[in-house]
Amino acid sequence: MNDATPAPARRARVRAPELIGKGGWLNTGDTAYTLADLRGRIVILDFWTFCCINCLHVLDELRELEEKHRDTVVIIGVHSPKFVHEAEHRAVVDAVERYQVHHPVLDDPELATWKQYAVRAWPTLVVIDPEGYVVAQHAGEGHAHAIERLVTELEAEHAGKGTLRRGDGPYVEPEAVASDLRFPGKVLVLPDGNFLVSDSTRHQLVELAPDGERVVRRIGGGERGFGADAFSEPQGLALLPDGKVIVADTVNHALRTYDPVSGAIETVAGTGRQWWQGSPVSGPAPEVDLSSPWDVAWWADRVWIAMAGVHQLWTYDPAAGTVEVAAGTTNEGLVDGAAAEAWFAQPSGLAPSADGDRLWVADSENSALRYVEREGDGFVVRTAVGTGLFDFGHRDGAAEQALFQHPLGVTALPDGSVAVSDTYNHALRRFDPATGEVTTLATDLREPSDAVLVGEDIVVVESARHRLTRLRLPDEAVRVESVAHRTRRAATEVAPGALRLDIVFSAPTGQKLDTRYGPSTRLLVSATPPELLADGAGAGTDLSRELVLAGPDSGVTEGVLHVSAMAASCDDDPLNEYPACHVHQQDWGVPVHVTEAGTSRLGLVLAGLDAGPDDGPDAEGA
Repeated sequence: MNDATPAPARRARVRAPELIGKGGWLNTGDTAYTLADLRGRIVILDFWTFCCINCLHVLDELRELEEKHRDTVVIIGVHSPKFVHEAEHRAVVDAVERYQVHHPVLDDPELATWKQYAVRAWPTLVVIDPEGYVVAQHAGEGHAHAIERLVTELEAEHAGKGTLRRGDGPYVEPEAVASDLRFPGKVLVLPDGNFLVSDSTRHQLVELAPDGERVVRRIGGGERGFGADAFSEPQGLALLPDGKVIVADTVNHALRTYDPVSGAIETVAGTGRQWWQGSPVSGPAPEVDLSSPWDVAWWADRVWIAMAGVHQLWTYDPAAGTVEVAAGTTNEGLVDGAAAEAWFAQPSGLAPSADGDRLWVADSENSALRYVEREGDGFVVRTAVGTGLFDFGHRDGAAEQALFQHPLGVTALPDGSVAVSDTYNHALRRFDPATGEVTTLATDLREPSDAVLVGEDIVVVESARHRLTRLRLPDEAVRVESVAHRTRRAATEVAPGALRLDIVFSAPTGQKLDTRYGPSTRLLVSATPPELLADGAGAGTDLSRELVLAGPDSGVTEGVLHVSAMAASCDDDPLNEYPACHVHQQDWGVPVHVTEAGTSRLGLVLAGLDAGPDDGPDAEGA
């Protein structure tokens, strides 16, 4: 049985296409660069978009490599937007600062460079050698170790050839901006009326007086870390029954508690390591890995966690000291039903309803408002507003046709309705379950990410204006012009009937597939709608599969193929009893259009170079 698609035979070297982006360059002191300017350096292109949690994971994975090889490697982030808001240059500038990107970034709002490199998913990494040729491509997370090996090889090879040029790179650090908050994430009202805010970019919590402006104290040293006085891009906050605050310490992949009385910070869940497929999904909280917890809420006698990094909801039980998966499969998409079978896409905001019967969820990548409620002995997930990964906009009216754009926060209102921090629409919206209507409460908010009620007012976190903004809840809705969008990714044209799916994976140099405990690869395929796939759905261990698409008589001519691939590789050293092992994984959502003129092969690169034919335009990758 083949565990992976064989590595393609060596072929003619491909010259790297030029770097083009209408938005220009960031972090270079206003200097525009060409690949000729970078000749002699190893260039790593990181195709990313700032809504994508997996892209943020890769930014963190690359930090060590970036520092270690600073004199030979130039990392260039190619910002390739999914949402309309992400095509705004100011938003890209903000994101580069927010996520502390310390390398040049090319703002490519029209996806010119994305198309030139035939990129199919976020995130994708492309390695260019010092002579200007593409030598590797990697999609998804977990590739930093493989790129590290390749960089070391390229350094030795091109030093020997005399084609390696060492020295300072093109990165120019922007000027720091003074402000009390810098890209705050979430807010909580403390029992004494003060506000506690997660000051995410500064790796701190900040307590503000009731006016929302005067700083009472700062919690955390302000440097990225995982010690007793350090956070790493904290986000969600919730008050526990014992008076402590639970904190989603997002980039530390952990839950911390903060005691407002003593000032003590304690880690209660997570190891500091990111959860990967195959890791435990329940157990003693300090021993189980988590993945980018983005928000927390106290509901149903435990802490619920918006686990954005794996598209799930988890729970933490302080009494038992345990965590477990509560809803979601790790597949990215919008599927309702029993909690264990539901699909999410980067859930990022949580709030119990006023009556406690529901847990509202801002499901950001789906641009959706979802909720969890009890049914019998378990929980079910339902959607109030939203249709999935590919439709978004600003449209009020009946829930069935209303649209959000990447909301990050939800706030329960006393009348049973819910306010939605509609982040990429710069608006505060409202959904009323009693009428099934969506309205707009306020506009001209800059990337609102959370809100809390204070008396008759609502206090909104304006993340990109670095402040809290107090609003009086209006009696009437604000009228806005309706706008609807679909994702900018063109559909891949595929022929009805047999479609060969190839996941291209080549183990890094010096490593081999880890087969000590059975197959080291995993492939999961499904479709929206399910009728798109006549055969081939489900899980397996081969990274190639024959799919059968519905024919024209089925009435299904378009949809999305959901593909999730994983491969584990270990150091190939028979004398090493405990070889270092690594997991490579990626999820793709591939929009397809079924047509007789379409392709009969779909190749998706996990790691390596695809020797097969060009299979079409783009895919929506997690």
